[in-house]
Amino acid sequence: MTSTAWDAIQKRLDAMPKPTQTLRLCADPDVRDRYRTARQVAARAEDYEKSLPKDLDKDTLALAKKQTRETQAELKTATEAYEAATVTLTFNALERGRLEALINEHPPLEDEEHNAEFHVDTFAPALIAAASADGMPIEYAQQAMQAWPLDDWKALWGAAWSVQQRKRSDLGKD
Repeated sequence: MTSTAWDAIQKRLDAMPKPTQTLRLCADPDVRDRYRTARQVAARAEDYEKSLPKDLDKDTLALAKKQTRETQAELKTATEAYEAATVTLTFNALERGRLEALINEHPPLEDEEHNAEFHVDTFAPALIAAASADGMPIEYAQQAMQAWPLDDWKALWGAAWSVQQRKRSDLGKD
């Protein structure tokens, strides 16, 4: 491969964005449920309308189109309410060296599992803060670890950790 060819490949590789992961936290479960339901109903209405034969009578087609418009209007309203009640956090994959350094700064305690890679109580908030695209301070990540409900905390930790594991490669046979 010529240097020019490699230069073009390297330019594309260097321009690839790092993986990101978002976590959405909705303050109102009823709003979240309404949004999810509206999304499903709108999708079903669209699928139904698309499945109808084009030579079907005009009244039936018009009724299906009306139903689709109504479900889309409800979805729009539900989406606006959901967005207003939701906080979105974004996490970025760290460069390998930075992630390894962070892991090394938080070694497992002697009494932790033999194959533990890090001390989760200190590493998790540090990683969350380091990976936060929103600038979350480590103090807030530590506070969340203590104060948030367990499932929300697990989702926060999962968003920050899973993006570190996301691969962009595909090894396949051509």
